[in-house]
Amino acid sequence: MKIDLNKVLEEPFHWEETAAVDAATLGCPELLEVGPVHWRGSVEPTTGGFVLRGRFDYEQTVACPRCMEPTTEPVDGEVGLIVVVERSQPTAGEYELRGDDLNTLVLPGEELDTEPILREQLQLNVPMRLLCREDCQGLCPVCGKNRNHETCGCTEQRSDPRWAALAALRGDLRNEE
Repeated sequence: MKIDLNKVLEEPFHWEETAAVDAATLGCPELLEVGPVHWRGSVEPTTGGFVLRGRFDYEQTVACPRCMEPTTEPVDGEVGLIVVVERSQPTAGEYELRGDDLNTLVLPGEELDTEPILREQLQLNVPMRLLCREDCQGLCPVCGKNRNHETCGCTEQRSDPRWAALAALRGDLRNEE
């Protein structure tokens, strides 16, 4: 949704929408699906800029890192930003960020697009590790069967074959003692 900030100076702007977001466009390979995102909020003028407050809720489906089974969880969150319209040309070079800069959005013009803000929040809410269940057994590293649904007769090789030459050398040293 695009918001003309000149109109917000006259009266606060409120929105409520349901957005459809393709999980593949978020750049998170573990994210399989994003349900409809209910996104609502307001933009109000303040000294030196605007205040954006928003809330969102949706369901996301993520692949379990152990067994790759899809796991769905509800997500809700909120975002608060100070929106500032950049009146001067930015200078080239490095700029040191302060802590309060993390909640500031600097715009090059008078139009605020809420879609990038929502997309960023969706990316931030993808869990680093969401197990399908606490006791997930994962996939067999030998045959690939899901150990949560069936057992396999595979015996796991615990040693890494790349260390075989070193293990042989260590075995030769023990034989000399």
